[in-house]
Amino acid sequence: MTVIAVPAGRELSPADAARVQEALDNSISDATKTAYASDWRAFTEWCLTSGYNPMPATAETVIAYLTFMASSIRQDGKAAYAPSTIVRRASSINAQHVAAGVAPPGADGRVTRALKAIKRARTEPQRRVAPLLTSDIRLLLEGTKDRTWPDGVAAVRDAALLLSGFAGAFRRSELAALNISDVIPDLSDGVYLRVRRSKTDQEGQGQIKGLPYGVHPLTCAPCAIYRWLDLLEAADGPDGRPGLMRALRRSGQPTSHICRDGRHRRRTDDETPLFRSLAGGGVIKTSRMSGHAVNEAIKRRVAAAGLDPAQYGGHSLRAGFVTQAFKSGADSRSVRRQTGHTGDAILAVYDRENAPLEGNAVRNIGL
Repeated sequence: MTVIAVPAGRELSPADAARVQEALDNSISDATKTAYASDWRAFTEWCLTSGYNPMPATAETVIAYLTFMASSIRQDGKAAYAPSTIVRRASSINAQHVAAGVAPPGADGRVTRALKAIKRARTEPQRRVAPLLTSDIRLLLEGTKDRTWPDGVAAVRDAALLLSGFAGAFRRSELAALNISDVIPDLSDGVYLRVRRSKTDQEGQGQIKGLPYGVHPLTCAPCAIYRWLDLLEAADGPDGRPGLMRALRRSGQPTSHICRDGRHRRRTDDETPLFRSLAGGGVIKTSRMSGHAVNEAIKRRVAAAGLDPAQYGGHSLRAGFVTQAFKSGADSRSVRRQTGHTGDAILAVYDRENAPLEGNAVRNIGL
């Protein structure tokens, strides 16, 4: 093996330095970068107020900051920071030091022990949104049956959003990231949706999720997606609003299937967002829905159906799929085929919290 010696102290060329920086920047997701930046601002502001040096920060400074957050109380008497937030702040501080070429304070074992003590003292269960089961999805979809102008545009979009998210066990960020080219019609199976990257797939290997034909037109995911695609095509077409109004009238009530008529082909070159933001008067924007917008859309449909929106959110669709699958007798391997989980640890949480009687011997003890 040949070892190439590099002169000591020689700086990288601008081109090499740029490639190194690009590689480092691409090593973490955009969402993580945003979180790290926000966390670092909060830490530096606290250091400025307290008279400590944030860079390089000592282990004692970081522990003081973490314990400050752990002891902070809101006006309602509840803790100001969740344990998960405190742990993330510690990771952000370490990451900022590593990026600056400075030894991270978290390398000191005392920081780790402090975090363990904080988590031990704060043992309250993590708040989880309630799952939306199949019966709940049907209830929410009943509120989307009115397809009159202009509210019908939101109804068509939200029906596609709900059914895609539930049947595909999508995270809200994955739904927001879908493009039209990621919709793959399949006459045999229904529709495939391509996930390019997810929370647990930062390498971008991707996943194909199959959404089968539904029995009823109202709950048929392929039908819902195709109706929304028809509206997008009209909105992007030369006729603008009048064309969109005609397309909405043609889509009609979701009382008959349109999923097997063979009209829809994959638009491989269309990299525009699948789920888009809406404006007043039935206007479909060109901008992508954010994960927050997905969450708010679900909450609005939940409230319209008479359920408590505080109990539900974007994750309710994914949690609902897992819970309903276990209640219907599915095994963990088949559930993971759709969710993309690499192990059963998280699935066990859904099973334990939302379907505790499934496969439980208590059903058979004769009470």
